[in-house]
Amino acid sequence: MTLRILVTGGAGFIGSAVIRHLIENTSAEVANLDKLTYAGNLDSLAPVADSPRYRFYHADVCDSLALDSIFTVFQPTAIMHLAAESHVDRSIDGPSDFIQTNIIGTYTLLEASRRYWNGLSAIEKDGFRFHHISTDEVYGDLEGTTDLFTENTSYSPSSPYSASKASSDHLVRAWHRTYGLPVVVTNCSNNYGPYHFPEKLIPHVILNALAGKPLPIYGDGSQIRDWLYVEDHAHALVEVVCKGTIGSTYNIGGHNEKRNLEVVESICDLLDELAPTEVKNRLNGSFKDLITFVKDRPGHDRRYAIDASKIEHELGWSPAETFETGLRKTVTWYLNNRSWWQRALSGDYRLGRLGNDS
Repeated sequence: MTLRILVTGGAGFIGSAVIRHLIENTSAEVANLDKLTYAGNLDSLAPVADSPRYRFYHADVCDSLALDSIFTVFQPTAIMHLAAESHVDRSIDGPSDFIQTNIIGTYTLLEASRRYWNGLSAIEKDGFRFHHISTDEVYGDLEGTTDLFTENTSYSPSSPYSASKASSDHLVRAWHRTYGLPVVVTNCSNNYGPYHFPEKLIPHVILNALAGKPLPIYGDGSQIRDWLYVEDHAHALVEVVCKGTIGSTYNIGGHNEKRNLEVVESICDLLDELAPTEVKNRLNGSFKDLITFVKDRPGHDRRYAIDASKIEHELGWSPAETFETGLRKTVTWYLNNRSWWQRALSGDYRLGRLGNDS
């Protein structure tokens, strides 16, 4: 059976990595459904946009009629639901969009999926999957230095963003238990890598450093995150949607716990080594001299860490990149792809981007 995978939020950071992986490394047909909010960047799909196995739908997951139409035309064998508002600071400043997209959007997509699934033959029903992609932030934070989030960790979200994702997780599991919709859920640690929108920590630091601007760090920089290279994550997600056990949850982590200050200092060390001479000459020192500590965000979780043993034992997945190799690839990519991030910073990536809708 030909895999036809509908990816919601496919123009986002993780979604675009998933689509590039599917087109470049599998025979699947892929439909990208994206509303194209500020974080939706079709430039990130340029390497695969001309593939005959790829199509794009400009639509909102909250639009029930649009979803029904897309399901009818594309006839997916699987849904990979990544469409979400995902920036914690934005959720604190304006939580409404997070409630609408992450909760109402997931509900609307679940109902469209259920209507479509109910109309399939018995064989097609057995092969269908609804894969909900979530975050480790739903678990809150960890008190101890050795504790890990497992698939059975109780939810304790701290921000409007993580609360909205926790709600969507519960909806997905309820639709499986109540209606029998065949679902799988994944919760991942912090992603990083190429094509990351510039507001996030790692690209923000890289681009500020190249511009000679301050490198802001919340509080004292002691918050700990488990970092996962985005291409490793994309590979894991495809393994789960193809091989995961229905009704199961899989935690996906990179085995790379780092304090935020360590992350920023590592970026500075790489830029000291790799940045163009004319950029380094403006500093009269190290990029670390640009580090600036700023007031901490409200409700800032102290430590996240993932136990990814379940996906490793059941599906044979483990990350290919260490933090050191992945970060070097990331910094190198930003140095070599200035046109992408310059268009992202200027907003030019949003101009004329609706011309290739299906």
